[in-house]
Amino acid sequence: MSTQLFNTEVLKAEISQIRQFDEQVSEFGDLIRLTLGQPDFPTPSHVKEAAKRAIDENFSFYTQTAGYLQLREAASDFVKGKYNLDYDPEDEILATVGATEALAATLLTLLNPGDKVIIPSPFFSLYESLVRYAKAEPIFIDTSKSGFQIDPAVLEATMHEHKDSLKAVIFNYPNNPTGTTWDIDTVKSIASIFKKFPDTIAISDEIYSEIVYDQPFISLGEHLRQQTIVINGLSKSHAMTGWRLGLIFAPRYLTEQIVKTHQSLVTSASSITQYAGIEALTVGKDDAVPMKEQYQKRRDVVIEALRLLDFEIAEPTGAFYIFAKIPASFDQNSFDFCYTLAKETKVALIPGSAFGEAGEGYVRISYAASMESITEAMDRITQYVKTKG
Repeated sequence: MSTQLFNTEVLKAEISQIRQFDEQVSEFGDLIRLTLGQPDFPTPSHVKEAAKRAIDENFSFYTQTAGYLQLREAASDFVKGKYNLDYDPEDEILATVGATEALAATLLTLLNPGDKVIIPSPFFSLYESLVRYAKAEPIFIDTSKSGFQIDPAVLEATMHEHKDSLKAVIFNYPNNPTGTTWDIDTVKSIASIFKKFPDTIAISDEIYSEIVYDQPFISLGEHLRQQTIVINGLSKSHAMTGWRLGLIFAPRYLTEQIVKTHQSLVTSASSITQYAGIEALTVGKDDAVPMKEQYQKRRDVVIEALRLLDFEIAEPTGAFYIFAKIPASFDQNSFDFCYTLAKETKVALIPGSAFGEAGEGYVRISYAASMESITEAMDRITQYVKTKG
């Protein structure tokens, strides 16, 4: 069959390397999986009960394209109280089918063939694939030499270099895969830079905003409102990955265009999920707090074990990932290291190469797993490194 039938960028794309690797090592049997970014906690009971009520009360019809107004009002109050963001629920908030669809609708709305999008690296692979599907070009900034933080000076220089065709910059803090977060000085510097480029949009993926340790989360939307599209959702904050509810917060001149793409992609988000989302964002506005406390304890166990083994770690201050540099004693790339580790210890991690060239030489560890599993995994890794390294 002729390849001319297909979008050429789709032909060149691959299924997520994260998913590929997770499936590939499944051949080794019963593994301790520290691979996927999925909370191991159940969805809070009161949120599940709200969904059951929605079913019983026949909330089974299309909602408004942007989502139930009551949900958007709840989302508006949530981000106002949590992050000092001010968005009108009438026309500046959209409910989407997960943060993935939020990103897809946003990028397909903004991008034309030949546009450029800056992506700090390492990065979640979805960003690159969506940019390429829109026939735009990703421009990567390597953050591995700056503690996996975006250097404002490097950002400004890169934006200036590509200013004639630059459409957007994608940020992700707290970050997947590194767990790093930004501080107020960095956010203010970025906002100041963007004001020099008034036709460039910041897309801020803040899906891990409720999982930040030791300091309040800072949203770019607070400091660069007119040029920022904030992406969020309930997957990580409320352990609702399978429910698929994302949120877009942006000034109306942007949402009035994005909603058209959103409608063409999905019509609207699930009515049952939206109803549950109202409960999560109101009664359950602090549901992430006990989860975060457990994540922090798990994080500390992993950090302590890895540092004793000479893994270099960028201090993870958010999300539930650790990005660790493989000890120099292992003369292997990240894929081979993780593959051999899984085969010999039955512990699965994700190779850093799954997150772009800047991730090579690292592994990503998800500590969204039970403390029992994490402790056992660290014991096995310790024995392996001491024996093989």
